[in-house]
Amino acid sequence: MKKAVLVVSFGTSYQDTREKTIVACENKIKEAFEGYDFFRAYTSDMVIRKIAREEGFVIDNPEEALQRIYELGYEEVIVQSLHIICGDEYTKLKDQVEVYKDKFKKITLGRPLLTLINDYKETVALLKQELPELKEGEGLVFMGHGTEHPAHSAYCALDYMFDQEDMKIYVGTVEGYPEIGEVFKRLKRDHIKKIYLTPFMLVAGDHATNDMASDEEDSWKTLFEEAGYEVEIIFKGLGEYEGVQQRFITHAKESIA
Repeated sequence: MKKAVLVVSFGTSYQDTREKTIVACENKIKEAFEGYDFFRAYTSDMVIRKIAREEGFVIDNPEEALQRIYELGYEEVIVQSLHIICGDEYTKLKDQVEVYKDKFKKITLGRPLLTLINDYKETVALLKQELPELKEGEGLVFMGHGTEHPAHSAYCALDYMFDQEDMKIYVGTVEGYPEIGEVFKRLKRDHIKKIYLTPFMLVAGDHATNDMASDEEDSWKTLFEEAGYEVEIIFKGLGEYEGVQQRFITHAKESIA
């Protein structure tokens, strides 16, 4: 029986971080599923078009990839999401996979990084090992993407779990809740003086480069510095952490268990 594994991410047009994050996750999943042929897809049509225009190669969207896998005669397919939460992009992917459920003998979909309660606990535990040890007066701020989808509560749940571990780690979002204003309030409450600022996104792409770490007047780095905080940037997408890569492998394996 021909078997395929399809790894789906939002994608990024930033080549350096793509190799360190998306490609690194894809390679780990590829290695973990011996006997499966590998395919990739991006959910962002904008990123797909930009890569085609600037780099000269085409990446499928999920529908195109699934149709191609079907036409090539594969009978068993594992689809693994590299999304962080069960937001709009994942919900759309889930619907696309559902359309193909009768075209394959078996098709499964592995969940995003943060889905079940244990996913949050495992993510907090692995990040605790990877992040700098915080001294008195230091805190770490994660910049998440944010969403208007009901899954926006994932960021609050994660923030709460860091708090329960008595870790001075704060989660804010660019396009949702908690906003940076809520982060400011908590930093002041906890008497934080120095901030490590890092993305809570798979890749350190456009948002991390411009909205988080740039010297533009409305970047988070600038806003924190103007408020009197010492800021140190950790320019590292979640996909670079081996523990996160392993979580996606685990989710893929659990989808076929």
